[in-house]
Amino acid sequence: MLTPIGSVRTLTAGMPPGRAVTASRRQRGVFLIEALLGILIFSLGILALIGMQAAAISAQSDARYRIEAANLAEKMQNNIWLNVDRSSPANLSTSLANFSHNEGGANCAFTGTPSVDPLVTNWVTEVRAAGSGLPNATTAMQQILVNTASFNRVTITVCWLPPRALSPSRYTIVTFVN
Repeated sequence: MLTPIGSVRTLTAGMPPGRAVTASRRQRGVFLIEALLGILIFSLGILALIGMQAAAISAQSDARYRIEAANLAEKMQNNIWLNVDRSSPANLSTSLANFSHNEGGANCAFTGTPSVDPLVTNWVTEVRAAGSGLPNATTAMQQILVNTASFNRVTITVCWLPPRALSPSRYTIVTFVN
């Protein structure tokens, strides 16, 4: 039974005195549960934002390494274009063959004879350089394939192992030298 507005006993009218106190205590418990659920939902939202930020930073690092690999591959491509002997077709084939590096193997575990050409050895050193090169790159992870029978096709593959990655990443560029 409700009393007129302005009365102090609007919700507890007609209830025994001990029962009004019990209802008030129950309300306090529900409020506490609501507050804890609100904090839980807020915390989950914050954790989701932190996870998205970590994923964005990881993607940014991967993009940086891909750009660096592309720059290094194009640098080797330009060195080949500028330094081959074009005086005759035979000299072109011979000078291109000097750029071959680790011709065998696959999946960034290349085998074969490393090139002794100073341009290639300097390039491999630059790929592996600490601080400015690619992370966890080795000499065996870099490859330059020269196919003079296929219009002087040169395939340059740069591999590296990003931090916290299980498999290597690779960047491959194909060019024709005439």
